[in-house]
Amino acid sequence: MEQNRDIHWADQTAKKILDTWGEKDLYTCASGITPSGTVHVGNFREMISVELVVRALRDRGKKVRFIYSWDDYDVFRKVPLNMPNPELLEKYLRFPIIMVPDPWGRDESYARHHEVDVEKVLPEVGIYPEFIYQAQRYRSGTYASSMRRALEMREHLKTILDKYRDEDHKIQGEWWPISVFCSNCNRDTTEIDDWDGEWGLSYHCETCGFLEKGDLRTLKGAKLLWRVDWPMRWAYEKVDFEPAGKDHHSQGGSFDTSKHVVEEVYGRKPPVTFRYDFIGIKGSPGKMSSSKGKVVDLQDLLRVYQPEIVRYLFAGTRPNTEFVISFDLDVIKIYEDYDRTERIYWGVEKAKNEEVEALERRIYELSQVDRVPEEMPYQIPFRHLCNLLQIHLGNIDAVLSLLPGLKPSQKAHVERRAQCAWYWITECAPEDFRFFLRKPGELASLPEAEAAALRRLRDEVVEKLDTYATENDIAEAIYAAAQSSNIEPKRLFIAAYQALIGKDQGPRLAGFLKTLGKEKVLSILKPY
Repeated sequence: MEQNRDIHWADQTAKKILDTWGEKDLYTCASGITPSGTVHVGNFREMISVELVVRALRDRGKKVRFIYSWDDYDVFRKVPLNMPNPELLEKYLRFPIIMVPDPWGRDESYARHHEVDVEKVLPEVGIYPEFIYQAQRYRSGTYASSMRRALEMREHLKTILDKYRDEDHKIQGEWWPISVFCSNCNRDTTEIDDWDGEWGLSYHCETCGFLEKGDLRTLKGAKLLWRVDWPMRWAYEKVDFEPAGKDHHSQGGSFDTSKHVVEEVYGRKPPVTFRYDFIGIKGSPGKMSSSKGKVVDLQDLLRVYQPEIVRYLFAGTRPNTEFVISFDLDVIKIYEDYDRTERIYWGVEKAKNEEVEALERRIYELSQVDRVPEEMPYQIPFRHLCNLLQIHLGNIDAVLSLLPGLKPSQKAHVERRAQCAWYWITECAPEDFRFFLRKPGELASLPEAEAAALRRLRDEVVEKLDTYATENDIAEAIYAAAQSSNIEPKRLFIAAYQALIGKDQGPRLAGFLKTLGKEKVLSILKPY
């Protein structure tokens, strides 16, 4: 399929990186975020987008460094709604995030708590970046020369930043490309007073009145402003590729200004990039409330979707396309779509043409956490699995024991799908999708006509359940039983569902009876 090598957007981006930078011993791809609150699936879109491009470059035999920056030296500006101990956190507003205590008491700081939550789960979806902690970089003096360069070029920096501003928003008066956290009270409520042309920077704090002249090489609180900091790091890390959200990619936004800064101040070409769009959430995952500030994070996704399906959601969608992640009945379709892609990859199902097949195959490869398995995974449709789990009250071992032809090597994969299915049923699925089988002897109250039709269904269809070749044969027999009983088929369906699960509707009846099996259905319908 060499002619289709660049059919996927990740491969197209990899080609653009190689065309832009030429042959190199090492290519650097970057991503990053401020850990100011729970890192949600919108943030994850950038991580996975970079990882897919990294994988595409490595598939071409290139050596790649994938760096992920924690901007944990940013200012703690407000307390998110979903945080414990908000009164404690309020005391640390205007501090660097790295100096805010962990309100859960688990890690050494608020920033580190959110970093750990992400770092421990990323390997589950096959993402292994090299983490860079910006607070450590700044406090150790790593960027001292870069800050001095910005101070030397501050008038030109001012011109670059003003280029995209209208007259009302141009920088007025004296401006500095650096901010400082006060060495005395740790807040960013400082004003720079002077720079001596070399390493000395003087400032005063408006909160505590502290005055200091510090050396940029040892002044731990000094930090570049965002639109200078970002391009400075592109140059420092030799970044070849970094995407950004549509807010940063808006005309005159931070990416536009950063391109000029990195070229004109730090002497390097800007990285290859693309714009990724926002993600919406459809259906509410269990025990979540937007009013309480609960956002959906990667761990929430992995409770409902297998890791390769989490990757598939992003690998199968172009980054500049807005899409929603679903926790409602769409979950069933997403599993079905993935399974179809898997069947196309393994040659079990045909795609409509060669181009679609090539794209589906590549999406499947990029969806795998590590590498494509050596044998086709065992497929059980998600909807059918949900029905089996509800019949067996969530007993996964009991369900696995029923699956024909399941090899020991395939068991862990199906078990993970079953765990996701059971979580979805109990925490996310709409109420009318859920059911519990009635116990034998637990009777539904039915009119006599429906009860008579139900007996006919029991005696003429269920008794012969093992003799029907297909579900369609069972369905035809159910309709025949309704006709013989002189009632509308819909009334018989309602009676059957009421007798079996105490609801007016449920899974497709023919398949449901077949799944339950003759003995179980007879044990429930016997008293009628």
